[in-house]
Amino acid sequence: MANRRQFIKLSFMGAGAVALSSGAYGALNFLSSPEEVKRLKVDLKRTPTYCEVCFWKCAGWVYKTSEGQIWKIIGNDEDQHCNGRLCPRGTGGVGMYYDEERLKTPLIRTSDRGKQVFREASWDEALGYVAEKMKAISSKYGPESIALFTHGSGSTYFTTLLKAFGSSIIAEPSYAQCRGPRDEAFMATFGEEVYSPEITDIRDTKCLVLIGSHIGENMHNGQIQEMSDAIDKGVSIITVDPRFSTAAGKSKYWLPIKPSTDLALLLAWMHEIIYNNYYDKMYVEQYCSGLDKLKEHVKDFTPEWAYGITTIKPDLIRKTAKEMANAAPAVIVHPGRHVTWYGDDTQRERAIAILNALLGSWGRRGGFYRPAKFDLPTYKLPVFPEPKKSWTDAFPGRYPLASSPVSNAIIDATIPDNKPGFEIKGWIVNGTNIISSIPNQANTLKAIQNLELLVAVDTMPMEITGWADVILPECTYLERYDMLRVSPHRKPAIALRMPAAEPKNNTRSAYNIARGLALKMGLEKYFPFEKQEELLDWQLKQVGSSLEEMQRIGMKTRERDGDDLYFGEDEKVSFPTDSGKIELYSKYFEQAGFDPLPKYLPHEEPPEGFYRLIYGRAPMHTFGRTANNPNLTDLMKENALWVNPKVSREWGLQNGQYIWLKNQDGVTSDFPIRVRITERIRWDSIYMVHGFGHGQKGMKRCFGKGASDSQLMTKVLTDPIMGGTGMRGNFVTFVTKKAESEVAS
Repeated sequence: MANRRQFIKLSFMGAGAVALSSGAYGALNFLSSPEEVKRLKVDLKRTPTYCEVCFWKCAGWVYKTSEGQIWKIIGNDEDQHCNGRLCPRGTGGVGMYYDEERLKTPLIRTSDRGKQVFREASWDEALGYVAEKMKAISSKYGPESIALFTHGSGSTYFTTLLKAFGSSIIAEPSYAQCRGPRDEAFMATFGEEVYSPEITDIRDTKCLVLIGSHIGENMHNGQIQEMSDAIDKGVSIITVDPRFSTAAGKSKYWLPIKPSTDLALLLAWMHEIIYNNYYDKMYVEQYCSGLDKLKEHVKDFTPEWAYGITTIKPDLIRKTAKEMANAAPAVIVHPGRHVTWYGDDTQRERAIAILNALLGSWGRRGGFYRPAKFDLPTYKLPVFPEPKKSWTDAFPGRYPLASSPVSNAIIDATIPDNKPGFEIKGWIVNGTNIISSIPNQANTLKAIQNLELLVAVDTMPMEITGWADVILPECTYLERYDMLRVSPHRKPAIALRMPAAEPKNNTRSAYNIARGLALKMGLEKYFPFEKQEELLDWQLKQVGSSLEEMQRIGMKTRERDGDDLYFGEDEKVSFPTDSGKIELYSKYFEQAGFDPLPKYLPHEEPPEGFYRLIYGRAPMHTFGRTANNPNLTDLMKENALWVNPKVSREWGLQNGQYIWLKNQDGVTSDFPIRVRITERIRWDSIYMVHGFGHGQKGMKRCFGKGASDSQLMTKVLTDPIMGGTGMRGNFVTFVTKKAESEVAS
């Protein structure tokens, strides 16, 4: 097994290259510490921030020259998210600020949607245009006919705006397109979610089970560092993946499972753990309910049964089950993050939750710890108007256990042909490129054509901005204040983001944009602070701090109120479920008409000549958000297509050859992708990194580089429990030549 140093090197690959590509300050970026800066007598000033390049939001320091130019970003030593170390994406955040292709001024469309013809506008005109359109839609259809798709820090401000306007149709695509099945499954089992960052005690675990969780490639910073520490301590890693990932290379066991059969493996593991009495009897007896029903349920799910489905040999299933049991309770069957795969994802995540319960890992050292969160007061605003309709009224009874609005349901409610209970007529899209993040692009574009208003708030000219009626350019996180970061962790902590520089060009912060719209619509009472820093100072003074103090220290960490990071010995715990117990058998699911225990159902196989499309992440990029970042593009300009040698021989493909992909519905990728022939992928699947193949010409560095997996996701396997969009039911074949008229220009 690789040691910690080797794993960190692989996981953080490219960090040095990022430091050497920071525009005008590349000559200084070989420096690795403030001491070296002092030695060379470089006059630098620093301001605190937390990163916006991914959801981990690591706290850091932005260093800038005496002329006020941003030079470098490093981690804050006190931050539990990063322990003073940023990943390549975090250090590359400087590129967002200096990117000359970023949005510069408000734009208003002057042609039909689909034709990117805009004119520049002042902020007063652009905000006034949006406000008048919103009021007109509200007058005609009701305020609930305006929907918000939002992501990142700005979500708080636009959420306040929409609620003040009278609508609760507010969706974060990360729910239905990423984490929702996991959240609902763990809530149904333990009465609690796994939060972000996840409450996984990786640093002290003895056995880490990864099922399609690509730690080391998805760059979840704190988890990578903890996994590196665990490797040094001799952790046993079990990786279940049809691809030999970076994590698989650090594992004691790699299980190259047949895609779509993970639930069968999980059931077989339960069978082994229960029928061999490997489970934590005292823990299960004290904290769990439903063991007898679970035992009967998994009686026939033997390793031999699972072998015929998963292609994982029975002996390997037995060995890995015993490996988990030997480490328990210091074992983690990792819940993952992006878990919307095959449409039965909530049940698969339920199986993961149940397995952790059997092993006694919830609330135990080396398993899942109890999170602590900084108790930050919020300023009391006037009561929001009561909406007459919610998102569930569009399609009553659909996705009954969804605890958050489902983005794809809102898109469906925008299409009159679907006969929704009421129609959505306006969208505000903030910080999320829904054309790439939500599968079935044709459906999204059909919905857009039925809108009376589409507003895009972003920093870059993404695909969604090309379809907007109004583009409101947001400044980057390095140029603005934002809400205080209070993410739960082992200790409660609070972190400040403040401007390291004035907003470039004619851009504004999300707070100023949302407040500007509120003023235009007579909703200023919901934004009583003219400047966001006034609100931050008020909040901080309520907890014995101040904005001035946080500007100096960046973040503040407190000790926990008690020694309760893990369950105490024989501690009586009441779980926030209906029974007060960990529910192995879910009456909550049963009452809603769903299976109370997970069942394996076979999924569609690829047609002859087609291969299952599998996608993932790269450590230097965040989804499709960073493909044009001048620093990070240097590290990875395009994605590649992993193809098994057996398949490449059958098709006559050569390493490095460019080909196109065509899916089961006849959709062909706009741009070609380079072939990488490797034994690290099963013969029935192909693999590519998500976030490339951009068709937005405004992003010149990444336009047409690689292929877009999102474009090929026309088949959506929707989870009936909570609406998650399973994206791994798409199959592709190879197109080695494309007619000149078909090639995207």
